[in-house]
This record gives sequence, C-alpha cells and structure tokens, in this order.
Amino acid sequence: MVGIVAAVLFFVAFLINAADISTNDVFSSTNVMLLGLMCLALHMAGVGTSWARRR
Repeated sequence: MVGIVAAVLFFVAFLINAADISTNDVFSSTNVMLLGLMCLALHMAGVGTSWARRR
C-alpha cells in the first residue's frame, strides 16, 4: 500500500515539474518527490506490505 502511495506522489511531482506549475514552497515538486522517496523507503523496509492476522 505504501508503494502505491509512493508511485502516486512521484506522478504528482512529475506533473508539477513537467507542466511547470508554480506552487508555494511547501508543495514544490522536490518536496513531493521527497515524500515519495520516504514512502518508498518505508515500503522497502516492510511497513504496510502485509495484512495483520487476528485469531
């Protein structure tokens, strides 16, 4: 699930950068890309990759 979020964030960062959309400093393409990298790192670490089984 976190990997899908990372892919969406990378796509949004690409759109901001490719369309040359002017945004504020908080929502720049670099910051969105860094959030995507953080989600990708969490995915690679195993966070959010499997369902918890309850008995």
